[in-house]
Amino acid sequence: MALGIENKEEDPLAQAAVWSAPDQPVALAVVTKTWGSSPRPVGSIMAVRADGAFAGSVSGGCIEGAVIRECQDVLAQGKPRKLSFGVSDEEAWGVGLACGGAVELVAVPTRLAPALAQARQSRRPVALAQRLADGAEAIVDPQAGGPPLAEPEIDAARQALKADATGLDESGALFVLPLVPSQRLVIIGAVHIAQFLAPMAAMAGYRVTVIDPRRGFATPERFPEVELVVEWPDEALARLGLDTGTALVALTHDPKIDDPALTAALESDVFYIGALGSRRSHAKRLERLGGDGGRIHGPIGLDLGAQFPAEIAISILAEIIQVKRKGS
Repeated sequence: MALGIENKEEDPLAQAAVWSAPDQPVALAVVTKTWGSSPRPVGSIMAVRADGAFAGSVSGGCIEGAVIRECQDVLAQGKPRKLSFGVSDEEAWGVGLACGGAVELVAVPTRLAPALAQARQSRRPVALAQRLADGAEAIVDPQAGGPPLAEPEIDAARQALKADATGLDESGALFVLPLVPSQRLVIIGAVHIAQFLAPMAAMAGYRVTVIDPRRGFATPERFPEVELVVEWPDEALARLGLDTGTALVALTHDPKIDDPALTAALESDVFYIGALGSRRSHAKRLERLGGDGGRIHGPIGLDLGAQFPAEIAISILAEIIQVKRKGS
């Protein structure tokens, strides 16, 4: 009998780490394919304990009970399994959809939940790889894998991690759950454009941080519900860290504020760097920074003919999305 303690807002991996013990694996049910109006996207996770307690969601509620029972059986048997469910039209209406759909999942018993949760907390890209035949598992990062998986399996997990592709490998024998850093936008400068860019980026799914040492600019009144850091950028970024899930934009026009942030970004593996300014000011910026300044998008934003702050913010966010989805 499942315990009704679901909390869709919590991180199921974090809860799985709390439940996990050396002699007590936790099951993870992960969406690998969807058709039609499936309520949850590929990569959605639900963690299930042996007694039926669960966290997270793999549907709008219509198949959760069946998935929990399957996960309990997976824990009892100690081997992963593939699951497939159809969502009828009647069930779809019950969870707010216009029509039915179908979903495929993989349920795996794992003892690695604490390490996975720690990697996600530290924004370190890793993948859980588990062999379906016997449940052998390992955490794989871009440089390292681990026993008991074979080298071809580790290579397949690395490729899935690079592509952020949840599911089975080409052989259908290895399940891979990539955990890449969530999208984050760091805005340098609590300026007028940032007041439009911050909420737009948040609506697009980015966690937004605005950094500005000027207390008169970085105020909650000007940036409601936005993480504000009133520090010099080099100090703030050293503490916050920069990674592959991060985009950084510099908007102050002040080299004393922008340049240290751009230098830190150039020394990291952020996926996007942009800086406000004309072609002339950008050329001078590149002279100051030297090195790999060619990674900086400047003038910033797609050429939409934008004139007003909100339009410029749209062009910046559009360029960030373009780079994220299609490459530079």
